[in-house]
Amino acid sequence: MTMADFGITDAGFTIKGLDVIILDSQARARAMFPNVDLSDTSVLYKLLQVTAAEDAELWKRMEDLYYGNFVSTATGDNLDALGADLGRPRQSLFSQGQVTLTVNSPAPGRQYVLPIGTVVITAAPVQSFATTDTVTLSAATTSATVAAQALTAGVAGDIAANSIVAVDPAFGQAYLSLGPGATIQADNTLPFSGGTLMESDDDYRARLLALPRSIWTLESVRSAALNVAGVIDVLLSDPLGGVDVSQSYFNLCNFGQRPFSSDRRLGEPYFFDVVVAYAPTRSWRTPAATAANPNPIPGVYEQVTAAIDLVRPVGIHPTVIEADHIVVGVRATIVVQRGQDSQALLAAIKAAIAANVGALKLGGAVLFSQVMRAFTEQPGVVDVQNMHLRRCPPAFGRITFGGVPFQQEVIEAAVGENLTLGPTEIAIFQVDSDVIDLTVAST
Repeated sequence: MTMADFGITDAGFTIKGLDVIILDSQARARAMFPNVDLSDTSVLYKLLQVTAAEDAELWKRMEDLYYGNFVSTATGDNLDALGADLGRPRQSLFSQGQVTLTVNSPAPGRQYVLPIGTVVITAAPVQSFATTDTVTLSAATTSATVAAQALTAGVAGDIAANSIVAVDPAFGQAYLSLGPGATIQADNTLPFSGGTLMESDDDYRARLLALPRSIWTLESVRSAALNVAGVIDVLLSDPLGGVDVSQSYFNLCNFGQRPFSSDRRLGEPYFFDVVVAYAPTRSWRTPAATAANPNPIPGVYEQVTAAIDLVRPVGIHPTVIEADHIVVGVRATIVVQRGQDSQALLAAIKAAIAANVGALKLGGAVLFSQVMRAFTEQPGVVDVQNMHLRRCPPAFGRITFGGVPFQQEVIEAAVGENLTLGPTEIAIFQVDSDVIDLTVAST
């Protein structure tokens, strides 16, 4: 190979290895000294080996510098520099910890369910946190500890122990019905941590690669919405093409009469739909300000609207719509080996199903085979009988059919049948849901 075969080539950067460097050094030495001793024990050969090792490190450094110029291959500080050029700095992570929730003066025989996303707050300056699991309290179980995550990324969420003082009053008024006399107390016995960490190279690279390189397209709107914390997926509906030059309508327009789209008149506003699916730990709308929390975290709706406003032209308006979050479950009889811990086994199965369903996007079907795999992968499971996938509500109506009431009954699919979701639906699996009906039988 010649020098032209190394360095920057049509195939990228070709590094010169240590063996090639040594061979080149030996060839130059023989050209200068025809009878030189280049055996393994000669002094000159040892010197060539030392200098070749240094040259090999230089080639490695040159390779790093070359690939550090591209988002798809850059790492560390090089990736940070490329992100700064694109206006997308690396994001901080959300602090995490545990919150202890306690019910005071509970009514006998009543259960108090605190859903995923229950917001707890600190004293002023207020920091907000959301639980990541469901908690059920009662007179028999008055206290429980649950994992929680800060709603604002960064070091501000790294609070000290005993900083959390209460459930957010606005959240409690909107989502909790405790009845007369009962109150919920919140506290953290350990500090929260993780806010000083930054997102990984892989996550950061994925965000940068998804960043549109044009001013106004559906992709730019989608990217802006997905950049909002807590947003899982986004579906856009823009049938007329808007001002997206990639749409076929653009080339058919008569700019003197119908600018930008085939049916839009000059001066008329243009609307398009943005369906947003978000994590259950987030609120769709901004909670009302209270004395305890005068500056609540903005809801997903407000954050997505503000993000899209930065990329939309004048006269182009988004209609931000909440996706239908469909609770899915399963009914089955599980045959296990005698002596198995049924509670631990059920917890492992539910965790596996939750991981599979949690990876789905808008319109993603819940596959019978994937759920069955979550059962059969668990040690001790002998057989799974009469497995049916379930969903609640069975049909969506808030988006497609407008005024159709939101249904609460459960529909059950046949054995072997998948749960097919509509384009504006996303599957949610809750480990304590009433849609789950699992029976354990021993062999």
